[in-house]
Amino acid sequence: MNFDLDDNHREFAAAAKEFFEGQDCLAHARALLKEPGEARPGLKSLAQLGFYGLMAPESAGGIGQSILDLAVVAEQAGRVLAGPSLVTAARAAVLLDGDTERLAALADGSAAYAVLDGSPEGSAPSIDARIATEFLALDGTTLVVGTGEPIAGEPIDATRGLASVRLTDRTVLRTDAGQLWERARQIATVILAAEDLGAADRVVEIGVEYARTRTTFGRAIGSYQAIKHRLVDAWVDVDQLRSLMWWAAWAADHSPEDLPLAASAVKAYSSRVLEEVTETLIQLHGGIGFTWEHDAHLFWRRAKVDRLLLGDEAEHLDRVALLTLETREETLL
Repeated sequence: MNFDLDDNHREFAAAAKEFFEGQDCLAHARALLKEPGEARPGLKSLAQLGFYGLMAPESAGGIGQSILDLAVVAEQAGRVLAGPSLVTAARAAVLLDGDTERLAALADGSAAYAVLDGSPEGSAPSIDARIATEFLALDGTTLVVGTGEPIAGEPIDATRGLASVRLTDRTVLRTDAGQLWERARQIATVILAAEDLGAADRVVEIGVEYARTRTTFGRAIGSYQAIKHRLVDAWVDVDQLRSLMWWAAWAADHSPEDLPLAASAVKAYSSRVLEEVTETLIQLHGGIGFTWEHDAHLFWRRAKVDRLLLGDEAEHLDRVALLTLETREETLL
């Protein structure tokens, strides 16, 4: 079984990287901390390139590609903290399966969706809810869509567009949507981990570049063992996260019975890895790393927010342990 990317995936990743790096997303992320709004490159740009409709079927104006294809793009988006999040595109595409009209609106960006976590009477802070016009929510086991009132607090990572929402009207889409909702959430955690992988990978690159060029006592700081070891540890963590994320994306496409375990495993690990590598980057830069002038704090903000989205590390580790024990008991029986 081969979990490596093929040439088509690599070409797709290269094209996505070129696009996202040309959007000046980090500068915009800094500006959003003073004046909140839509993150760059924005919904319309993502929709025009087909990124927002990657998982929507061709019959609905989408591209009909796999979750792994979307994860490849999400990784490149994460490198520059781009928004809105492709987590929203993935989750909404799963929930709207079979609804051609709404899927088309998702794919072409004519409707700005957000998926609410928690009660539709007053949700928890949810990704992209600040800029959304249509909200998907689970009321008991009933999937509903409607408009609502977003209430946004002081942002930590403004690119996530977090807001709590109370639905003001709703339309029932499905009455027995519990399993569908859970699958959409699992796929969302995989795409979130892909974005965090991209961010973590970029953080390590920034750290290595700085260690090569910053000198002290006549030597590049990267020549000191303490610096080397921290950067190597960070690189190993990111490389392990990449393998885990590819497995989770593969499971979402080809092995649905493995998805619950894979999704929780990758979410738990990505939360820790991104936080640890951003802290390493800040410490590596010394005084400048602790200031708002350096981009390190933007990645640190992303890490602090993402570790709590779609369940924290403890929740997902508990889930991994439970699923592993259940599998072991079935094997013994």
